[in-house]
Amino acid sequence: MGDISHDLTTLVKQELELAKTELKEEAGKAGKGAGLLGGAGASGLLALIFLSGALAYLLDSWIPREAAFLIVGLLWAVVGAVLALSGRKAIRSMNPQLPETQQTLKEDVAWARAQKN
Repeated sequence: MGDISHDLTTLVKQELELAKTELKEEAGKAGKGAGLLGGAGASGLLALIFLSGALAYLLDSWIPREAAFLIVGLLWAVVGAVLALSGRKAIRSMNPQLPETQQTLKEDVAWARAQKN
């Protein structure tokens, strides 16, 4: 009975280590997605400021100024949407279910039942 208790304790410790490792991996993915979204926002803002003015003034030569600025605004709205969708996709690729830990826990339960019998 003492051996089973010791083995079960060791098994639980190993499962906790596996869970920690998997959570770190998933947290890294979340951090990457959040970083991409933050970088996209900062880059988008700077690009929006400088390029919008330049493009609007260029278009102002051919069309009314109001229409030129409206076209530029719509262009950057599309760019922002694409960046947001890319960041969202990166965040959704996370798998917080810890599949390896779940599988090994199932195996551990089967092992413990076999030891009990």
